[in-house]
Amino acid sequence: MANNTLHLNLKGEYFDQIAAGTKLFEYRLRTGYWRRRLQGRSYQRVLVKKGYPRAGDQERIVERPWRGYEEQIITHPHFGSEPVEVFAIRVN
Repeated sequence: MANNTLHLNLKGEYFDQIAAGTKLFEYRLRTGYWRRRLQGRSYQRVLVKKGYPRAGDQERIVERPWRGYEEQIITHPHFGSEPVEVFAIRVN
């Protein structure tokens, strides 16, 4: 059986926002890599990680149920000043 967990490694500020419940989506650029990982696939859960935590470091890992994603166009400082197409992965 395939691994039914989507792993997302994040910078600290974005991890903290998700852990606090203030960030509803995690964004990934709409590239072939993310298209293959998301389109037509379903996961049981999403593991949101603060950086690359050591095994067993549960304070740096938040588990969320898979609630899918949507395609959006956003402007965000992380991606530059121009609007970009993204996969918005639900992490609430």
